[in-house]
Amino acid sequence: MESNNKTPSVSFLVVVSSFLTVLLLMSVLYIARVPIAQYVLETGQGSTIVVGNEIPPSGNSTTEHTVVSAVAAANPAVVSVVVTKDVPIYERYYEEYNPWGFWGGFQIPRVRENGTEEQEIGGGSGFIVSEDGLIVTNRHVVDDTEARYSVLLNDGTSHAVTVVARDPQLDIAILRFDVVPEGGVTHLVFGDSTSLQLGETVIAIGNALAEFRNSVSVGVVSGLARSITASDGQGRSEQLDQVIQTDAAINPGNSGGPLLNLAGEVIGVNVATSRGADNIGFALPAHVVKQVVDSVSTYGEIVRPYLGVRYTMITTRVQELNNLSVDYGALVIRGETREELAVMPGSPADKAGLVENDIILSINGTDLRDRDLASALRDFAVGDTLTLRIQSKGVEREVSLALEQAPSR
Repeated sequence: MESNNKTPSVSFLVVVSSFLTVLLLMSVLYIARVPIAQYVLETGQGSTIVVGNEIPPSGNSTTEHTVVSAVAAANPAVVSVVVTKDVPIYERYYEEYNPWGFWGGFQIPRVRENGTEEQEIGGGSGFIVSEDGLIVTNRHVVDDTEARYSVLLNDGTSHAVTVVARDPQLDIAILRFDVVPEGGVTHLVFGDSTSLQLGETVIAIGNALAEFRNSVSVGVVSGLARSITASDGQGRSEQLDQVIQTDAAINPGNSGGPLLNLAGEVIGVNVATSRGADNIGFALPAHVVKQVVDSVSTYGEIVRPYLGVRYTMITTRVQELNNLSVDYGALVIRGETREELAVMPGSPADKAGLVENDIILSINGTDLRDRDLASALRDFAVGDTLTLRIQSKGVEREVSLALEQAPSR
């Protein structure tokens, strides 16, 4: 008699067992997918996957770390300049007016001054450059001689400062702490702005909009040796030569703040931004500003070398009007009145024999083609000996002279 019950084969049981095992494993992996993914990401950071002979770029983490380090080191030396002044207080009152003597009259609103109070009227940025508390900022930030000035450090403390010097040629001013903060101050050092390269990464720090202290922006050097006309918005303007152009954001209030390289060194002083354009800002080069700081440190004032001539830079138009044989250089001319001599008596130029209508073509072998004479002289110090190539009455010759200190005005 044959039975109908069949015993499952071994192979069938193996298949079913394997299927159940795979199904269970997939279920476990699905449930644990999130922690597994996090573990893979965490353990995989910093590793590099090599495909063939190529290594994928590692990103800009190194640059970011350098920027963060430079900012952290510089921030304690960057200050917000606060401008305060006594301003009138006005109050409203009503004046009784009854010209006819009946009907009770009426009141006329009036405004009158009732004393003064100290108010914040402006601000900018600056940075400390010496252990004894010298601070660099822009001249236009502190140009009000009747105002009072103080600085806010990165730790929020306020300190009174005095304006030591305002540069008549550059938009630079030097301040000094009335009392150096207890424990001393952190100061920045100047880097080499003469070796800057286009595309070099730079960092701007400042009191953006006179509201956001120690704001940081990062960009590159986008232009060198620019000449611009800077306006303060109040009808005053000045010509600035050899300035650095950058796309690091420079906003109102950033004026006077430092432009740093990745080593945290000052390579410029933020001075202006272009209206009607994005990401075009300008900074005075550090090597020029350092000369001002060194002068104040040594002499207590800004001392500049003195040549002693009045001049106009030769352009195509000047060449045509004066029938000149050269299209560059500084033409020595007198002022608008006969009292404004072309060559100052007793000056280095006078001692070297320069006269009216001479043309200064070069200084120490560098032609005055793309630089103003005053700008070129800023590269030198009092006592330096210069060799000038000049054209005098159509004949070129060289003269040597020693620069002297500019006389007090």
